Amino acid sequence: MKHFILGLAATLMITTAQAEPTATGDLGLVIERAKGSVLLVDQSDRAALARIEGLGDLSHASLVYSPDERFAYVFGRDGGLTKIDIVTRQIVNRVVQAGNAIGGAISDDGKLVAVSNYEPGGVRVFDADTLEMVADIPTDSKTIGLVDAPGRRFVFTMWDTGETWIADFAKGAPEITKIPDMGKNPYDALITANGRTYITGLFGEDGLTALDLWAETPEPIRVLPDYGRGQEEMPVYKMPHLEGWALTGREFVLPAVGHHEVLWIDADTLTETGRTKTHGQPVFAMARPDGRQVWVNFAHPLNDTIQVIDSVSKQIIHEFKPGPAVLHMEFTPRGHEVWISVRDANKVMVYDTHSFEKLREIDADSPSGIFFTARAHRTGL
Repeated sequence: MKHFILGLAATLMITTAQAEPTATGDLGLVIERAKGSVLLVDQSDRAALARIEGLGDLSHASLVYSPDERFAYVFGRDGGLTKIDIVTRQIVNRVVQAGNAIGGAISDDGKLVAVSNYEPGGVRVFDADTLEMVADIPTDSKTIGLVDAPGRRFVFTMWDTGETWIADFAKGAPEITKIPDMGKNPYDALITANGRTYITGLFGEDGLTALDLWAETPEPIRVLPDYGRGQEEMPVYKMPHLEGWALTGREFVLPAVGHHEVLWIDADTLTETGRTKTHGQPVFAMARPDGRQVWVNFAHPLNDTIQVIDSVSKQIIHEFKPGPAVLHMEFTPRGHEVWISVRDANKVMVYDTHSFEKLREIDADSPSGIFFTARAHRTGL
C-alpha cells in the first residue's frame, strides 16, 4: 500500500506500521484529552494500534467520520478542526477556525463538515475534502446542539436567543430557516435516527422543546413543561448530554437536569411515561443497540459508577464502579460489548453487556470520548 508522507503532525506508533491495506469497519478513536492526541483502537482485538498527536485542546472534543470510514474530523475546544486518515494513521489537514468550539457534524452526503462555535458564535461549514470554508453563518450567540439532518441540512440552536436554525445546503449556498421561541438557554440537542424529531433541553426554564422536521413549517412543541430544575434552584455539577440519549422501542430515555433520575418519554406523543431514580445526576443515558438496556454514567462527585437499566421494567438491573471519572461509553455496533473511558485511571475498559464481565483494560492518557467508525452511517452522530 502506498503511504502518504504528510508531515503535518507527529504520529507515535504503538505497533509497527501496517504493510497491507486495512479495513476500517472494526476501528475507532479514543480522545486523549490531556495531551491533544487520539488513540486508534481495534474492536475485535480489543487493542490500541496507534497514537496520533498534535490535535490541540481536546478538553471537550468530539468527532465524525466520512462515509467510507477512512477519515475522522475532530472538533477541538480551541476551535481546531482536524482531519485524520485512520488508514495511514496521520493528520492530513488542520485548521483553527474559531476561538472556542463545541462540536460539529457532517452532511448526509459526506461533502460538508460544520462546526458549532461559542466564540465568536455561529456555525462555519467546510469542504470535507480540503477543509476550505464554504459558509460562515453568524448567529450573535453561542451555538449548541448542531446535528446533521437528511437533505444536506444542519440544525443548530442558540444559547443566548433561544432560536433554532435550519441551514439547507441542497442548492449550494445555505438557505436559513429561523424558528424562534424554543425556550430559555437551550444547552444541548438530539435528532432521531430518521431525521424527523429534533429535541433541545432547556437550562433556563423547565422542560424541553421538540421540532417535527418533516413539517412544512416546523413549530416548537413543548415537552414536559413542568419538569426541570423547578422553582427551587438545584445544583448542576455537569450538564447532561442529550447526544447521549436513548431510544428503546417506542420511548426516549433522557438524562434529567439537576435530578438523580432519567426520564422516559413516548416517542410518538412526547408525553412522559416514567422516571427511574439513579445513583446521581446522569450525564449520558445510552441505549444498547438492541434497545433492551440503558447504561447511565454520572456527574462529579458520583462519577465512578455506572448503572444499567432494563428498558422493559425501567428498573436498575446492575451497578458497578469501573473507576474514578467515568466520562463516556460506546457500544460495539451490535451491542455485545461496551467500551468505557475512565479518565483518572488512564484506562479504557471493555465489558460484556450480557454477563457484565470485564474483558480488557487498555492504557490511554486521560481518555474521554470513544467513537467507533460505525457512526459514519448514522444520522446525528
